[in-house]
Amino acid sequence: MRIAVVGGGAAGVFAAIACGEACPSAEVMVYEATEHPLAKVRVSGGGRCNVTHACFEPAELVRGYPRGSRELLGPFHRFGPREIFAWFAGRGVELKTEEDRRVFPVTDNSATIVDCLREALRRADGRLRTRCGVLALAGRKGAFELRLATGETAAADRVLVATGGNKGSAGLAIAAAAGHAILPPVPSLFTFHVDDPRLKGLEGLSSACAETRVRGTGLAASGPILVTHWGLSGPAVLRLSAWGARELHAAGYRFTLGVNWAAPRTTDQAEAALAAERSACPRRRVAAVNPFGLPVRLWERLCAAAGVPAVAIWAGVSKAALHSLALQTTAGDFPVTGKSMNKEEFVTCGGVRLNQVDFATMESRVCPGLYFAGEVLDIDGVTGGFNFQAAWTTGWHAGRAMAAR
Repeated sequence: MRIAVVGGGAAGVFAAIACGEACPSAEVMVYEATEHPLAKVRVSGGGRCNVTHACFEPAELVRGYPRGSRELLGPFHRFGPREIFAWFAGRGVELKTEEDRRVFPVTDNSATIVDCLREALRRADGRLRTRCGVLALAGRKGAFELRLATGETAAADRVLVATGGNKGSAGLAIAAAAGHAILPPVPSLFTFHVDDPRLKGLEGLSSACAETRVRGTGLAASGPILVTHWGLSGPAVLRLSAWGARELHAAGYRFTLGVNWAAPRTTDQAEAALAAERSACPRRRVAAVNPFGLPVRLWERLCAAAGVPAVAIWAGVSKAALHSLALQTTAGDFPVTGKSMNKEEFVTCGGVRLNQVDFATMESRVCPGLYFAGEVLDIDGVTGGFNFQAAWTTGWHAGRAMAAR
């Protein structure tokens, strides 16, 4: 049996391994268009590789997927984070869980994961061709013909498309030509460009408990927020960008972002906390102390924006000034004028419509013998290892199903 895997990323390589291990007699060939297979695995997590997310209850795990949560529930029951821990452990790679439940190899080096996958592929008798993209696919189950970028053709009985979901992806073109409906890919997991005097010079500062909202919509997210050279990032921003990927794309990435730096406090609660601070420390400088645990330099900027002088003491702050300061702290508006990729990661929403795929096997409902895994599907997760887990899970199911005679 001849198996062709289109795409040498996490999902494609993992599927090839699963297929080769389940059916040692199968001829498994992975076609990678670039010179660098597993490139996203290598750069993930700042070069440490965020392998998965340490959440072992599928119903909770799927909450990390703005798109694909319902479809992934069953597959996660069969092969989820618990199984990926065991899979790597069985191949000599120990994983560790950090406080935020992100999972990394204990070596803190993505090369550990890349080397493990390539060795597992070799042991499963899978072959990998680089600089050899697949341009087109013709035929049907048991008699597929692949047209390669090298000018050659190749035959396959079953084909897996795992090229990722970037705009212009050959995998999306192959899927569309086979009769699949494609949701146009748009970026997910991105940071916000914000040019605002309140943030100038504060790069690297963060608030551990913040809430972000896109004004005029129902989009909201909570978690740490980080000031960057370009504007704002951190989980509270990245989660918002994931759930709002299509809406924010339609807005041209220009919108007003509301930030509550002291979540979950409301404006009224913040104002009460400020009044209590004024009563307790009337002679202290307002800019020198705050009841929310915010970084001092950030607090100084919020005070200035509220019209509270740097030298003002709490006893001299009027009720109106307290209200203004509470608003700046819990309901500040920041104009967003664009986006940037989150570090080296590039995640998209969009791709092959999920109702055209059988998630028990990852086989197409439109074209028997054609399978899909990873981001070529309209699946994406928030930051923290969710996207790799979806790649491992869909790849494993596809590989095992292709191996079944």
